[in-house]
Amino acid sequence: MKDFWLSCGHHLLDRDAGGGIVVTDEFVKAYLARPELLPPADACQAERALHATLLADPRRPVAASEIAGIADTDARENWRLIIAFRDQLLAHKTLEAAYCDLVRRGVGATPPLFLNQLAHAIMRNLLDGCDDPFMLRAAELFFRLQRLALHEGSLVAIDEETITSAHAQPVSPLVAMLGLPATGEVDVLNDANAATYWERSDRFDFGLDLTGGRRGLDALGKVIERWITHLLSVEVVVEPLIKVSDVDLTWYVGLDAEATKIGDALWNGEVLGESTRKQIVGLYRLVPGDRGIVLDKARDNPIYLILAMTPEGNLRMKPQNLVTGLPVTHLESVS
Repeated sequence: MKDFWLSCGHHLLDRDAGGGIVVTDEFVKAYLARPELLPPADACQAERALHATLLADPRRPVAASEIAGIADTDARENWRLIIAFRDQLLAHKTLEAAYCDLVRRGVGATPPLFLNQLAHAIMRNLLDGCDDPFMLRAAELFFRLQRLALHEGSLVAIDEETITSAHAQPVSPLVAMLGLPATGEVDVLNDANAATYWERSDRFDFGLDLTGGRRGLDALGKVIERWITHLLSVEVVVEPLIKVSDVDLTWYVGLDAEATKIGDALWNGEVLGESTRKQIVGLYRLVPGDRGIVLDKARDNPIYLILAMTPEGNLRMKPQNLVTGLPVTHLESVS
């Protein structure tokens, strides 16, 4: 079996009999090794003691007074955030259950980085054994910011961190257009280079063609199906559509903030301007395998999913909206 996404830490996690992933001491310790939590040379004794005791026992309860006793303001805030996040993970049997509970109650002060890391690990679990590089690249949208641009008539998504890394003299039109470093040459994923995805998976340096009617949007739809089934135990079919016309948005889920705004505008009968219509990256029709689980007000109507980019071309998916926004009566996460 081919491995991928080692950076999500899945080797540090266990899997239970139900298919969910279970937090281990080693996984928690990986967070304690983050630069924000490693006590600097001038750290106070309280901060050093807290870090040392948690390395020895990463599940140890931490009193608020221990964090309050840390002298540095930024360090206190970092410790409050990480302990709250750790406690959320430890309060649930699986990471999937912790994620679903967190997004349903409201993420509050949880940093978006932590949500993305959870989505990354969960996605690695549910795609274990997947042999389709197009699905794996599409799944990166669930936890990594993308920049979209037209290139030779195609709408291509490139990982934002690849774009903003150290710049050098560009060596290809796509690299030049997106301002990419020559040392991080970007290839658009295709049948000819797909076999190299595995060795490059943690570089996140493949572009994905999201042009309507092509393989990228179809692959994303398949990933969405697996995400919903894994987290909610609901079988669905997600079908990409080519046109926005003649769509009755009785029920829709925006897969990002821009898509939610566009869905709200359409639901209120507004006519989208041309520039706004161009922001729509993908439109899907979702069909549950069992219509009986759909809420009455949506039971006889299609359920749509909308994906959109900002006017600047950024795409930040919010996969938690698929947990909180679907009109189904049966919302059970993997436990």
